[in-house]
Amino acid sequence: MIEHIDRSRALEAFRAYTENYDAYNTNIAIKIAHTYRVASISERIAGSISTVNVDLAWLLGLLHDIGRFEQVTRYGTFFDALSIDHAELGADILFHDNLFGSFVKQESKEMKAIAETAIRLHNKLSIPENMEENTAMYTKILRDADKVDIFRVLTEYPYNERYSNLKGLVARDEVMRYVKEHRCVPRTSAGRANELEMLIAQCCMAFELEYPESRAIVIEQGYLKQLLEKDAEQLAIVKAEILRAWGKTISPA
Repeated sequence: MIEHIDRSRALEAFRAYTENYDAYNTNIAIKIAHTYRVASISERIAGSISTVNVDLAWLLGLLHDIGRFEQVTRYGTFFDALSIDHAELGADILFHDNLFGSFVKQESKEMKAIAETAIRLHNKLSIPENMEENTAMYTKILRDADKVDIFRVLTEYPYNERYSNLKGLVARDEVMRYVKEHRCVPRTSAGRANELEMLIAQCCMAFELEYPESRAIVIEQGYLKQLLEKDAEQLAIVKAEILRAWGKTISPA
């Protein structure tokens, strides 16, 4: 059984932790805002599933990117391949350095195990097939919520400038193969990507959203639609394949 989670305590602990970092730094500010949104989206997705503890799903959203603040402070980048896996770093900070206890009054073995697993796996290409069912469910909710808000982040400064001019760029067949297969693009394929390939890789996250509510939020918000309507012919192919995979529109009503 998951203990009661005091959201006020958790929010205060998050604010206290992030006060150690420069909130005027654009990268820090982006991640603080992203964190609150992922917590809210996690809560909404969890609310569509009767067997889920909504408070725990919300808490996982609040904690999922705790490693980002130390990552950008140490390395000056959010690019894991050039620095450190931010999910592993965050889980180490929370569970090896015992920060998790500041967010919850009571921390059972079950809660800690679910939280650590979900946070460590939230950014991985896939999760193990043999995961315990309950843990897998919370992990999938968190992964969905993170993907959903990344579409928003990519439409905002400074990421919107990165993808503002895609004319003349072409995605490799290797990248487009994942589009045709309705799969996320592995980091090994995206590692030497141009801006168009990077954007396509981000949009391909839509293929692997687990829950209908996650897709509903993406459609409602309209950020994925904005990304796919940028001026690049191959994005039209990506859009068509997402429509085929979803069997519905990606435009808000």
